[in-house]
Amino acid sequence: MATIQRKRLMPKSAFLVKKYRRGIRISFTALCILLTLLFIMHAPSSTTKDATTLNTGTDIASTSAISDPSNKEYLMPFTDKAQKVVHPKDDGIKENAVMVTLARNSDLWSLVHSIRHVEDRFNHKYHYDWVFLNDDEFTDEFKRVTSNLVSGEAKYGKIPKEQFSTPPSIDKDKLSTTLKTMRDNGVIYGDSVPYRHMCRYQAGLFYRHPLLQQYNWYWRVDTDITIFCDIQYDLFKFLRVNDKKYGFILSVSEYEATIPTLWSTTRKFMKEYPHLVHKNNLMKYISDDNGETYNLCHFWSNFEIGSLDFWRSEAYDKYFEYLDQSGGFYYERWGDAPVHSIAAALFLDRSQIHFFDGLGFHHPDFLSCPVEEDIRIQNHCTCNPNRDNTWGASYFCTRKFFLTQNYPLPPGV
Repeated sequence: MATIQRKRLMPKSAFLVKKYRRGIRISFTALCILLTLLFIMHAPSSTTKDATTLNTGTDIASTSAISDPSNKEYLMPFTDKAQKVVHPKDDGIKENAVMVTLARNSDLWSLVHSIRHVEDRFNHKYHYDWVFLNDDEFTDEFKRVTSNLVSGEAKYGKIPKEQFSTPPSIDKDKLSTTLKTMRDNGVIYGDSVPYRHMCRYQAGLFYRHPLLQQYNWYWRVDTDITIFCDIQYDLFKFLRVNDKKYGFILSVSEYEATIPTLWSTTRKFMKEYPHLVHKNNLMKYISDDNGETYNLCHFWSNFEIGSLDFWRSEAYDKYFEYLDQSGGFYYERWGDAPVHSIAAALFLDRSQIHFFDGLGFHHPDFLSCPVEEDIRIQNHCTCNPNRDNTWGASYFCTRKFFLTQNYPLPPGV
């Protein structure tokens, strides 16, 4: 038999109390709705820009919001204060920038380590594209693995054969003699022709690849790198806002045996094109005698971030072509790092070159770790500061860079 639920009559006084409470609940709900509407109407737009960050980039998709929309202030490393830079707030707008990696298919499993570090420490917040370049066709495995790791769009390009082979102008007998001499003298990569192809390509050809033409900024990511610290701001936005064209972390001395005539060739170029040398250059960083000789200091290009437009400039284009025609990339073993460094020091305003601290970086066999403990804690760094090479041995040049720029050294250095 079905159970009949009888409705219990409520006393009149209880009924009035219940009706009164219900009225309060309705009024409170209406008040909450009104306050929410007022907040939405008067809240700042998510695309509001910081006064110091006028933007020329493209909108980030709504599904890829910045992980820190509160734009809270972060501690700045002492070195950033010394360089008088500002850390722009994230405004939800991407810069026209890209990660660039030159790799072979055999580099895949050492490269995934680098990609994972860059994505976890930085790019998962911004989703910048990644361009992979190879002198051969990338395998399906390489594309499948790397495209799954990057948060932006992965693009794969093949380098034209003429850009990754010995130029017709190179005397093969002379090159053969050079290779034997360097091998006998134990010069690192001295007998390697493929290494020469790579150095020449990185020095003056990579930015000419069609896949890179749409971008203004790049971060070169090599295999076997480690990023030890969370990067709390958009590095590309930082470069643009502070008018920086070239950024580095480690600065060391080049192997003199690999570049015996690089400086004399550079001096000839400066004599022929004096108008291309910036008046406020950084000559004192690369020369201890006002340009008579090269002191071998250069920015280690295993971490290199900067302006693609600088490499496309008249000054650098003419400089690279001048060096290339001399044959020094093959008859000697000129590296892309000293070539880029000399160019940045000569053709840029000295204020446009930036030392990045607070990131924590390693590429065998050198390591950078922030000096300040509060910076390491804030950025969740996992590096041991006692292993830092930045300020130590005489063959490191970061101290020279700071002294040349008239920056005070970090406390304790």
